[in-house]
Amino acid sequence: MEGNFDEPNKLPELKLDAKQAQGFLSFFKTLPNDSRAVRFFDRKDYYTAHGENSVFIAQTYYHTTTALRQIGSGANALSSVSISKNMFETIVRDLLLERNDHTVELYEGSGSNWRLVKAGSPGNIGSFEDVLFANNEMQDTPVVVSLFPSFQEGRCVVGMAYVDLTRRVLGLAEFIDDSRFTNLESSLVAIGAKECIFPAESGKTNECKSLRESLERCGVMTTERSRQEFKGRDLESDLKRLVKGNIEPVRDLISGFELATPALGALLSFSELLSDEGNYGNFAIRRYDIGGFMRLDSAAMRALNVMESKTDANKNFSLFGLMNRTCTAGMGKRLLHMWLKQPLVDLNEITMRLDIVQCFVEEAGLRQDLRQHLKRISDVERLVRSLERRRGGLQHVIKLYQSAIRLPFIKTSLHQYTGEFSSLISKRYVKRLEALSDADHLGKFIDLVEYSVDLDQLENGEYMISSSYDTTLSSLKDQKESLEQQIHELHKKTAIELDLPVDKALKLDKAAQFGHVFRITKKEEPKIRKKLTTQFMVLETRKDGVKFTNTKLKKLGDQYQSVVDEYKSCQKELVDRVVQIVASFSEVFEELAGMLSEMDVLLSFADLAASCPTPYCRPEITSSDVGDIVLEGSRHPCVEAQDWVNFIPNDCRLVRGESWFQIITGPNMGGKSTFIRQVGVTVLMAQVGSFVPCDKASVSIRDCIFARVGAGDCQLRGVSTFMQEMLETASILKGATDKSLIIIDELGRGTSTYDGFGLAWAICEHLVQVKKAPTLFATHFHELTALAQANSEVAGNTVGVANFHVSAHIDTESRKLTMLYKVEPGACDQSFGIHVAEFANFPESVVALAREKAAELEDFSPREESGKRKSREDDPEEISRGTARAHKFLKEFAEIPVDKMELKDSLKRLCELKDELEKDAVDCHWLKQVL
Repeated sequence: MEGNFDEPNKLPELKLDAKQAQGFLSFFKTLPNDSRAVRFFDRKDYYTAHGENSVFIAQTYYHTTTALRQIGSGANALSSVSISKNMFETIVRDLLLERNDHTVELYEGSGSNWRLVKAGSPGNIGSFEDVLFANNEMQDTPVVVSLFPSFQEGRCVVGMAYVDLTRRVLGLAEFIDDSRFTNLESSLVAIGAKECIFPAESGKTNECKSLRESLERCGVMTTERSRQEFKGRDLESDLKRLVKGNIEPVRDLISGFELATPALGALLSFSELLSDEGNYGNFAIRRYDIGGFMRLDSAAMRALNVMESKTDANKNFSLFGLMNRTCTAGMGKRLLHMWLKQPLVDLNEITMRLDIVQCFVEEAGLRQDLRQHLKRISDVERLVRSLERRRGGLQHVIKLYQSAIRLPFIKTSLHQYTGEFSSLISKRYVKRLEALSDADHLGKFIDLVEYSVDLDQLENGEYMISSSYDTTLSSLKDQKESLEQQIHELHKKTAIELDLPVDKALKLDKAAQFGHVFRITKKEEPKIRKKLTTQFMVLETRKDGVKFTNTKLKKLGDQYQSVVDEYKSCQKELVDRVVQIVASFSEVFEELAGMLSEMDVLLSFADLAASCPTPYCRPEITSSDVGDIVLEGSRHPCVEAQDWVNFIPNDCRLVRGESWFQIITGPNMGGKSTFIRQVGVTVLMAQVGSFVPCDKASVSIRDCIFARVGAGDCQLRGVSTFMQEMLETASILKGATDKSLIIIDELGRGTSTYDGFGLAWAICEHLVQVKKAPTLFATHFHELTALAQANSEVAGNTVGVANFHVSAHIDTESRKLTMLYKVEPGACDQSFGIHVAEFANFPESVVALAREKAAELEDFSPREESGKRKSREDDPEEISRGTARAHKFLKEFAEIPVDKMELKDSLKRLCELKDELEKDAVDCHWLKQVL
């Protein structure tokens, strides 16, 4: 992690005497071993970490082990590191918000007496919210998931429960999943899971191994819990306390689940919701529908750069960074995070969002007014949650008040709009705002705050209850002011008696140790020394003067302090009462937060669409059963936003029966990868409800986007590049439907040319004949373009395979290659690898030898007298028979349970399948060619 961290020589000094050190060492030895826990110890002015934690912190955050110190000596020596308050916040923020491999514990105490006061994990950050978000907005909502899988006869039924602590939502789901856990993975991505608990298994079964790998792909922290915690007993009574409203719908909901209820029982225990009375009656519970949103797995999220990454050079590298122009304090960002992980599949919902975005795009004045008002809206969700959990104070109430009094301005701006979508704007926002801000809802809240809080004191940074709110408080205030007046009168009288100018020579101070005292400079002291010794009591003599008092001042001071203490106590009681009353408005504020954050995100979409150098267009949306995916003048939104890019737009026409499956060939650096990704990104943006970077766009709703666009090495997990590629492709073959969108880039290049080409061909055939999903398949195997001809000869095929290529120009004299970045119909008739090597300034001798060897290999290919490659003479029946056999091989290959077999057994089975295929290819010329 990068950052401006304290230098080792500026670390807080580790101040422990021998007795304190010995006591701490004895306590530290009693702590249980937990390799994931990073433990901090609060030393009042600074923090410390010890043992392995100190080494981890020194190496990871200070980037040096010179920060380490030792407590004790000899065999009992314990390595330690001291941590400043700012550095503590930085480390905790990184551990809980950025990483997914550690928990955090905070201890308070001294000597050998220490106690755990805070514990947090990536999915459960509640106790550290004051540290994490004191100076930062909460950009994402952490979610904890609980899984209870049941493995039966080669399939898995997953029971899932989750809790969203920020929005106070409990969710339940049950679904059947395959061996790659594709449904689970897309669900974890959609709900934004940060941590997952599941039952501890006595044996490390292959199914559990595959489940762990799925969680790892999603970047989710995994925690095993005892199987005893996964039980549904007493669940109804627990939910009765947590969930607001009638228990009957809750009882009906949980009765429909078998595996999700034990998962929920374990989740309630793990998250300790029932131990905090502030949670009672504040949660909603719902069924999570895995088909309710477009499914996106972790590979698709990475391939399309949906979320921000630490390695991004600027915010526009990711779709979230580009689209995030939200104004509210955190609420809009969190909703945008969720929307990008949960694109819609409901035509009416998408159309509604697009209508509102169009309204905001066309009405620039309205858009700017609303954005200015939203900038003054606080994070209502977090404020309300703090009040409900009894962690909020008057400052939280004031922030809610300042947000509530902005609503009339927002309502006025919306009222002034009379355009095409005025009825939708009125229904969606204006009427709801009027209902929320009437005299029985937020109107009552505003009256309460204006009556109970001393708003005049806000300018001084003080949050106080108005004395007029309570008779006791008013009486105490009068007493306090009366005593203050008497003390000031005594001050003046004493100045006259001592013949000293009031305030100039004789000052009235209020000291923490003595209360109200008189003070004179040491220069003035000799003038009144006799009176000081006879009529007053000298309390302290210092450089700044002499402090003294008398019986009257001491009596008045004591009375004043007593009244002040009573006043503060009364203030605290009244603040607690006001906070409790304000918490009763939580449902109103929750609805308001949802509406304002939605408006914020849609305004953000409109601002992006209108402010780009080349404006975005509104996409036409059709249901998944009809329509095509046609993007005219399509651009990649993130690439065109980079300062150094002059983007060349391209058309994409995925048309049923004509070009539903597209094979795209062409040179490296020619734009194939960017082109296929921009199609995926555009479809995702359209289904989120945003305008898209095209001149004109039509999108048939997709239920899922599968993307296989370059696998990074996973060798630390024992997975090669090619194996990762095959695993991701297996997910596509198992999870895709005819309503999905498939994007594949350079499949098969991680192995030998012939194996890679064979796999690529067979996979393409399977996707065309079985899955029938719109597909963009970018490849360097330009021989693969023959699939278009083969497919056109298969009777009854309705998909339509078409060839496209990214164009490049080679100068006939200089042989220099120029990329044109245009996607055009037709196959690419050659490979440009050697030309790209020239781009990279390879030595001329290497390039010449490469051309020579490439020519030799091409000579091995059988050619006709004309010099062209021999055309295929296979008849349609033979092609059909061959493709059927290839499908059978592919199906059998996909069904090999590699996660349950030893490697040698898997290879043996694969060899058997290959031998059988080669035997069948003897009588099939087409299949022999493929092999």
